[in-house]
Amino acid sequence: MEKKGIGKIALLLALSEGNMENLQKYYENKNYMIYKGHAGSMDAKKIVAAIETAASREDLIRENYHEEHALYHAIIEALSGYCRGQVMLGEVLRSAGLTFTIVRGTLIEDDPSSGNWIAIVLYGQIGSPRRGFEHEAIGMGIQPI
Repeated sequence: MEKKGIGKIALLLALSEGNMENLQKYYENKNYMIYKGHAGSMDAKKIVAAIETAASREDLIRENYHEEHALYHAIIEALSGYCRGQVMLGEVLRSAGLTFTIVRGTLIEDDPSSGNWIAIVLYGQIGSPRRGFEHEAIGMGIQPI
């Protein structure tokens, strides 16, 4: 496989369906920490909280300012892309149902000199809270730790 950046790794994992075990193991063997989860809400704060909770619970970040701050900004950057610039859901009658991936590791695969980074990818449905009135959306945020 060609070397990839942390963003591409997070995108591949977010978009892969079903059994992603081999792909996940491959990158975990390259010292990436990975988590894939799901969230849905009409409240952006609940989506942020779900991702922060997962990152903390799965030990992808430690309880210190630098790591929590990097995670927060990566989430907000991803949410901004996912919501197309306006991080609002329920306030404008939009709902979101999404898959998120958190990837922590070097910026470039097999390049320890590229430093420690965190990437968040959000992929799923966004739109009116009425079934059939939603469409796909994706957002990504990458921050150094």
